[in-house]
Amino acid sequence: QDNSFEQFIINYCNEKLQQIFIELTLKEEQEEYIREGIEWTHIEYFNNAIICDLIENNQTGILAMLDEECLRPGTVTDDTFLEKLNQVCATHQHFESRMSKCSRFLNDTSLPHSCFRIQHYAGKVLYQVEGFVDKNNDLLYRDLSQAMWKANHSLIKALFPEGNPAKINLKRPPTAGSQFKASVATLMKNLQTKNPNYIRCIKPNDKKAAHIFNEALVCHQIRYLGLLENVRVRRAGYAFRQPYEPCLERYKMLCKQTWPHWRGPARAGVEVLFNELRIPEEEFSFGRSKIFIRNPRTLFKLEDLRKQRLEDLATLIGKIYRGWKCRTRFLLMKKCQVVIASWYRRYA
Repeated sequence: QDNSFEQFIINYCNEKLQQIFIELTLKEEQEEYIREGIEWTHIEYFNNAIICDLIENNQTGILAMLDEECLRPGTVTDDTFLEKLNQVCATHQHFESRMSKCSRFLNDTSLPHSCFRIQHYAGKVLYQVEGFVDKNNDLLYRDLSQAMWKANHSLIKALFPEGNPAKINLKRPPTAGSQFKASVATLMKNLQTKNPNYIRCIKPNDKKAAHIFNEALVCHQIRYLGLLENVRVRRAGYAFRQPYEPCLERYKMLCKQTWPHWRGPARAGVEVLFNELRIPEEEFSFGRSKIFIRNPRTLFKLEDLRKQRLEDLATLIGKIYRGWKCRTRFLLMKKCQVVIASWYRRYA
């Protein structure tokens, strides 16, 4: 009910996670189809980069304005911070306050003078500005850390290594908002180097109780988690994609023309393979470097055929080996018999 600096920071992190979710699913998925030359109708989705910019922009972002207020000489209060926001963010479509030009709630008593509202990707959140400056300015001043480092108690001295005169740093310690912003940036950089899988959790009710399904709550979560756009992209797109070389290598035993070796471009080999298996044309598309399969059932069918073919090949290999082994033994026995017979005839 009462959202302060802590909830603002948590929601900022959620915005960044939602942004990378959009980048790695909706945006990248559609860009790949265009890049591969697949016929594709663009599906619109809400990109929350504008909200992230509202919070983290180095010149006009809310965190930058908060840091500026903490560094500014003179009397600094939460109200002066809100005035600063009203000046800088007044025209932003996702920022609302009692004084902002974009507010549709100028006569709405639910929006007090000491609050501002941000329209996040998951809905509007009202923040109480009280305490923002103090919580952001939660830092240990240099003279205090130096005093604690001079203590005789070894534990206290170890807890304040920044007070060591040999490691003195004349820079002002970073604010809480700056530290969190840097941590989020490191997290995003780390996530972008990975290939993440997403699990979206839906709350069926607010009571944490079993056998209660609140349809309105579930629909609200589905809408604001971006699941509708994601499902549209997935349904209109392709369930599976793979470069031609590994695809041909995996399924080449299903066609006599590609088995055991295909002499020619991998794409041509995949085309021959799919024509031989009589897979409907609407079930796949050929990109510039990848084969795209629309329905998972087609992939399951290929896997079942491959499994059966591997069993047949294993049987064939076993049969040929047993035949070779028996023939080798027979030829050896025949040779031995000829030698024994010739020696016996000579003896006789």
